[in-house]
Amino acid sequence: MTSPRYKRVLLKVSGEALMGSGQYGLDSNTVTAIAEDIAAVTRLDIQVGLVIGGGNIFRGVSGAAAGMDRAQADGMGMLATVINALAMQNALEKAGVPTRVQSAIPMASLCEPFIRRRAVRHMEKGRVVIFAAGTGNPFFTTDTAAALRAAEMGCDALLKGTQVDGVYTADPRKDPAAERYDALTYLDMLARDLAVMDAAAISLARENKLPIIVFNIHEPGAFTAVMKGEGKFTTVHES
Repeated sequence: MTSPRYKRVLLKVSGEALMGSGQYGLDSNTVTAIAEDIAAVTRLDIQVGLVIGGGNIFRGVSGAAAGMDRAQADGMGMLATVINALAMQNALEKAGVPTRVQSAIPMASLCEPFIRRRAVRHMEKGRVVIFAAGTGNPFFTTDTAAALRAAEMGCDALLKGTQVDGVYTADPRKDPAAERYDALTYLDMLARDLAVMDAAAISLARENKLPIIVFNIHEPGAFTAVMKGEGKFTTVHES
């Protein structure tokens, strides 16, 4: 068996990835499939943290565009991520993976507050920690929250599970001529305005020398394959 590439990683999954073929909400089969892939990675003795977006339920940016106060809309978006985190916790525990949800917005009846040292200890014990409610602040995306938590946890890599198997010159679902990059630098991502993660997240990863790996979360076993250095993905690093 190929040895895992990393010891501790953080996986960022968009809320939209949990919709499956639906237009809104959660698709139980999709959530279960992602949970089972994460479970397989934990069996490789890799410590996993998880950040899930909330776009399948509510997006602060679209709420603000519709006339809402941006800070208020982002608060609603952060609460949506908690719903997704609890759904993923349920799926992971059904797959036999011990899990903790830590929220940047305290809600003691549902989950733990985010405490960095406690989160690190959970991961050392083999528990998957799901970081909910973004950074706890408006105007910051869950991509930025993922980069922040990955840095705080001392992760070896930040993985972004998307709808396609890497970073392309254009959206391959719209442009058949789009070409996939095997590797990019952080500056390439910023200069070419490749809309995979926002600039704040990329800059934070760059400052902490945290490689970003982009892959297709819907490909069965893709997370496990990437951890072994197999399959299709794009790596973003310093040089």
